Amino acid sequence: MKRRDALRGALAAGLAGSGLAALTTTRNDIDAALAADHGSDLGFWESTAERYGYGYHGQAPDEVLADMLDDFDELKSLLAQRHTDKDRTTLSHVTGRMAGMVAIILHDMGQHHESHRWFATATRAAKKSGDQLLHAWVLGREAMVPLNFGAPQAAAKLADQARYLAGDKPSAAAALASAVASRAYAVSGDHEKALAAIADVERLADRLSPQQHADTWFGYPMQKHHVHMSQALTVLGQTRRAYETQKEALALSRAPSLMTRALIAIDTASCHAHDGDRATAAHLAAAAYGQLPASYRSGLTRTRALALYRTLPADTPDIGQLADALRLAS
Repeated sequence: MKRRDALRGALAAGLAGSGLAALTTTRNDIDAALAADHGSDLGFWESTAERYGYGYHGQAPDEVLADMLDDFDELKSLLAQRHTDKDRTTLSHVTGRMAGMVAIILHDMGQHHESHRWFATATRAAKKSGDQLLHAWVLGREAMVPLNFGAPQAAAKLADQARYLAGDKPSAAAALASAVASRAYAVSGDHEKALAAIADVERLADRLSPQQHADTWFGYPMQKHHVHMSQALTVLGQTRRAYETQKEALALSRAPSLMTRALIAIDTASCHAHDGDRATAAHLAAAAYGQLPASYRSGLTRTRALALYRTLPADTPDIGQLADALRLAS
């Protein structure tokens, strides 16, 4: 408990110094332990990974991250033990899921370099598990890091690798990979490939089972589908379709989904800017970003809001509201 409290404090102060050191130590220990034999209470850890898979549930990202790293401290002792090949495969699968979720949280917090390192650990574990769909899911999620931080071509490459691994059979991993590819190609300016990927993900989404549509980080729920399509269609300038999918995304979003709702609102603002209503764009973006708790104003939400701000002319009405929300010098 004391260590957890100390870790929470370090993470709350920012991912630097002791907080970053704790992340690095934990990840290195896991990488080393993956090379060893291990075993024990796998059922508990499978349920733990499943529980974390349901997302933030209104908790701040740094709080969830602190809990996960505390659990990883216990998981390390299990990784260091010997076990049967079957249980080793199961444990690698659990580790891949857990490491992938840590990477997602780091991405959401804007720590893209450390996120890539955790995705590498998740990839290593997924390969050892032999689960090709888990491997595809990890690559698909990792592709969102370069996508959201200025490297869409690298994102498209990772997403296409994930699409290849997932194959043509409908799966949550295949749908995610195609959705991320559609966004990456849209941002890269390759509209033909973006529209083809949109067609692929819409075809896949219609064929997923209820389990594959589960509202978790490992599923591909329709809410998540509409969030991806909102971003792809917004970038493509297809604002009519974008507004429709944004409406669907909001209708399907749970009330505590603070980050999701803010990102959708910023997409809507970007559509208004594209349609020539820049005042509404600035007002909507300022309200969406400015009303977020401080712990949600770093990383992806700030990147999106700042990108919109930079596209608006200096004489845009209400642009000062957006500048104030972003804490920019006037």
